[in-house]
Amino acid sequence: MQGWILKVRPSNPVHAQVIRRLTRLLHEVLDHRIDVSVQLPFAASDDSQPEPDIAVIPIGDYLDDHPSRAHLIVEVADSSLRAGCQSKAQIYAEAGVGDYWIVNRVDDLIEVYREPTAEGYGSVTSFRRGQRIALLDFPDTIIAVDDILPPG
Repeated sequence: MQGWILKVRPSNPVHAQVIRRLTRLLHEVLDHRIDVSVQLPFAASDDSQPEPDIAVIPIGDYLDDHPSRAHLIVEVADSSLRAGCQSKAQIYAEAGVGDYWIVNRVDDLIEVYREPTAEGYGSVTSFRRGQRIALLDFPDTIIAVDDILPPG
């Protein structure tokens, strides 16, 4: 029997580890208040269903449609992925995602995009090692940048 060979550009190990670390951390700190969707479709609009690295979505059964609301969306950006994350910012802003983070591995920081409008995000703040970020929809939940970025 001849098998299928699917050629997909895999994430590099550090990229994948950041996603695993953040997924585990979000489950810990938000304990049963959310679902974490990893690299699965997000219904941003009728004609756009990006697959963010992480989407923190309301708990629910999404049997008829993909989630169209997210508490937080996170993309992990290596040098080759940086432009794609920036273009996705417009899509997520138009979809009303209030908290969009880019884990910027090139500059070793996390960019937090907030205040979505039809034109994009009104606020962008960079967080560096040693700093902490409160989730917009869960202000009691604060995450250390050092817990997300890979050692380095």
